[in-house]
Amino acid sequence: MPVSPSVVIGVDSSTQSAKAVAVDAATGRVLGLGRAPHTVTGTGGARESDPEEWWTALVTAVRAAVRDAGVDPGSVTGIAVAGQQHGLVALGADHRPLRPALLWNDTRSAPQAAALADRFGGSKSWLERTGSVPVASMTAAKWQWLREHEPHHAEATAAVRLPHDLLTERLSGEAVTDPGDASGTCWYAPADGAYDPALLDLLGLTPAQLPTVAPTGATRAGGLTAAAAEALGLPRTVAVAAGTGDNMAAAVGLGLGAAGLLDHPVVSLGTSGTVFAATRARPADPALAGFAATDGTRLPLGCTLNCTLAVDRFAALLGLDREDALPGGETVVLPYLDGERTPDLPAASGLLTGLRHTTDPRAILGAAYEGAAFTVLRALDGLLAACGLDPADPAVRTRPLRLIGGGARGRTWTDTVRRLSGRPLVVPAATELVALGAAALAAGASTGEDPVALATAWGTGAGETLPALARDEETWERIEGVLGTAAAGLLS
Repeated sequence: MPVSPSVVIGVDSSTQSAKAVAVDAATGRVLGLGRAPHTVTGTGGARESDPEEWWTALVTAVRAAVRDAGVDPGSVTGIAVAGQQHGLVALGADHRPLRPALLWNDTRSAPQAAALADRFGGSKSWLERTGSVPVASMTAAKWQWLREHEPHHAEATAAVRLPHDLLTERLSGEAVTDPGDASGTCWYAPADGAYDPALLDLLGLTPAQLPTVAPTGATRAGGLTAAAAEALGLPRTVAVAAGTGDNMAAAVGLGLGAAGLLDHPVVSLGTSGTVFAATRARPADPALAGFAATDGTRLPLGCTLNCTLAVDRFAALLGLDREDALPGGETVVLPYLDGERTPDLPAASGLLTGLRHTTDPRAILGAAYEGAAFTVLRALDGLLAACGLDPADPAVRTRPLRLIGGGARGRTWTDTVRRLSGRPLVVPAATELVALGAAALAAGASTGEDPVALATAWGTGAGETLPALARDEETWERIEGVLGTAAAGLLS
């Protein structure tokens, strides 16, 4: 009878679903995959989910991955969760959610974010303290919204958790987080490696309400609790890693670590669009999130709220397949259907301009792609500049981008990013980089090895290289002009 390999499980608990991969710890080969959906509710800026559904989906996905792998559950040695960032989970004295979680893309807290940003000397002081200026996405703004709008829930809150913190605690029984995900709260100071006491006072929080920050996401939080082991059908000896946020896990899956790889910045096309790079630099730009990586180094990130989901909405409105698109021509779409984070326009709505009687609906869809890709690439330029590089320098502009996320699998997405960036693209062959990064953290927790080195050895960041296309300056300048006019109107 063949001997089962040592297996680790990585979980990507995202906005829309839980995905779990069962991975051969020695080779990184994906042996099995499981998934289960999440439900998101809310209108008018509200975006919420039931945290109990996250746990149910995790159990379903992990069991499906182990079953799909066809391995003995006893061969599983580690598990780690990478979760959607920033979400606010308020737990009562019974350690159960008091209300649905406020998700990262819930923009109701924009007024609270603006008010917080004005405290402690404004943006400069926040950047020095936390690496980021509060915006509606950040957990601190959501907690302040809860205090102001639902004080009964805030007063009853015994513990505050991020999505991945909650799931890690359900697995291990330990209240633990990591530097990466903690750096997205706006109450953690990456430079100090600790929660900021003055900010906790401002927010009416105490350290006792928050999880302990482990040195890295690969830190072993413990083994499975009896209840978790029974639910998952796994032995209690499975090592549970501290885990991290989804962007930090993707960086691990790509093999980005302490050495820094600004020559390979990452563009992720998902529900949101993100750009990030591993670096030792500490950029001070209020438009960026100055995140820590899960190993405690730097992972500065720009995030746009409207990416693949917004473009799919345009396709549905037009009655088109998402791939049935043409270049926008003189049509411009700013697809800010949920407000926007970068640029910081939380009250913005979508804008469509440049229509003619002769406009082809496929060009409108193409313009939606262009507007979303432009917003992400403009954030990339800001990130590079904040790290001391000139985005217009040909030596910088011709460096490859690593393109990941669901959009990286779409022909129109890749064509649009190539055309607007003028850069070659590296599209990793692996399709579940967040879950694979979590699997590397799980392997690190069970073996003590460096998860970035493991992922590099596994080759999860390798893939096809698409040559550069000539940069479409005309489209870039047209969208930039419309954005400038629209933003001036929104901010006046």
